[in-house]
Amino acid sequence: MEHKLNIYNTLSRKKELFIPLNSPYVGMYVCGPTVYGDGHLGHARPAITFDLLFRYLKHLGYKVRYVRNITDVGHLENDADEGEDKIAKKARLEQLEPMEVVQYYLNRYHKAMEALNVLPPSIEPHASGHIIEQIEYIKKILDAGYAYISDGSVYFDVEKYNKDYHYGKLSGRNIDELLNTTRALDGQQEKRNSVDFALWKKASPEHIMRWPSPWSDGFPGWHLECSAMGTKYLGEEFDIHGGGMDLLFPHHECEIAQSVAAQGKETVHYWMHNNMITINGQKMGKSLGNFITLDQFFTGDHKLLSQPFSPMTIRFFILQAHYRSTLDFSNDALIAAEKAYQRLSEGWENLNKIIPGTDSTVDIKNLREKCYEAMNDDLSSPIVISYLFDAVRIINTILSGKASINETDLQELKEIFQTFMFDILGLKVENSTTGNASNEAYEKAVDLLLDVRQEAKNHKDWQTADFIRNKLSEIGFEIKDTKDGAEWKLNK
Repeated sequence: MEHKLNIYNTLSRKKELFIPLNSPYVGMYVCGPTVYGDGHLGHARPAITFDLLFRYLKHLGYKVRYVRNITDVGHLENDADEGEDKIAKKARLEQLEPMEVVQYYLNRYHKAMEALNVLPPSIEPHASGHIIEQIEYIKKILDAGYAYISDGSVYFDVEKYNKDYHYGKLSGRNIDELLNTTRALDGQQEKRNSVDFALWKKASPEHIMRWPSPWSDGFPGWHLECSAMGTKYLGEEFDIHGGGMDLLFPHHECEIAQSVAAQGKETVHYWMHNNMITINGQKMGKSLGNFITLDQFFTGDHKLLSQPFSPMTIRFFILQAHYRSTLDFSNDALIAAEKAYQRLSEGWENLNKIIPGTDSTVDIKNLREKCYEAMNDDLSSPIVISYLFDAVRIINTILSGKASINETDLQELKEIFQTFMFDILGLKVENSTTGNASNEAYEKAVDLLLDVRQEAKNHKDWQTADFIRNKLSEIGFEIKDTKDGAEWKLNK
């Protein structure tokens, strides 16, 4: 490939030149959501981060197989294999089938991702659809001697594994210290050590989600699904595994241990983690109850929000920070992001108003290369955005008549915006530069005009009623009278 992409590998703790195993093919696995509630800003960040990577790899000419899983079984309330299954608990509380809960929130997650212009993955496997593969994976770990059966459940033997390999290499945890301070856990006496993790859990009588296995009727452990599905769709070794920093330990640490135990080698070559979104310095998450759902951002229906924020404002807000930096949420920060994105969008619109001259008095010859350098430096989206704002300043200078640009340079500027703003950053110019708030306002204005028209019709004031309909038609609205009242749509 012409461009040399460097990405930060969490495993080596340094930036490394990205060299695929089987160029031009790239295998990428990213941990998706556990679908028991609406997606929030914390879910948007990994989705947008790895959408950026997906887009850029494809732009560079790689053929990418992007796998993003859906966790619909096995994710218990506590990482120490305690508590109810999160989805089963939601189903019990709402008196639904677990898969009703899954389908409902998965539909809403997809809708939110589409609004954020996140491309769908190549494959989106469900944990519940790969029980057979997970059972076979457990058998390999048992055969290798790194797991044990206890009262119908199967646990990974961290202490034995750590003697032969290094458990904790990804997260930098000192597992010897954890092993020496093992504490008894209520209901977990079947574990040899508290750091051991479940590969298969025997289902209690009231547990709804269960499958037959050689050990018991039960369900797979949370960490297992990614090892089994990553191997199934990307092979015993693949290029990139991504996810949020909160998954680094224990989830991804356990994945490494499972793959080495089952296969005798590590699966992933590059581990990538986006940092957290915080609110008042604390991680935003469902378990902490301090999250704002994406739908609440889009509608403005939350006490911490002064207004609705459009999906592109949210995307821009996330991309204006480097994916490995902490991003602190505030209403003011979102308002600032909205204004900045409006300026960028207006810059693109103004670019298309420029009439080229014969000479260029502006210098844009290195702009494209600077954007590529930023992207190749571990996806530095904030730097790319700063260069696009440099271009906006050039555009405004030309429009004010203080500079000129020729046809060649004008075309180059348009291509730079198309490539980096739209194709790679995945941003879109929304119908209105003021976003959802303005859209809602004009919809209410049209409804108000139609109410006035209906009132005129009720008083047999046909002249006023026809005047309103005709004027709305002139500016592109199609009005249709029905028995339930007038309906309208905007013809684009």
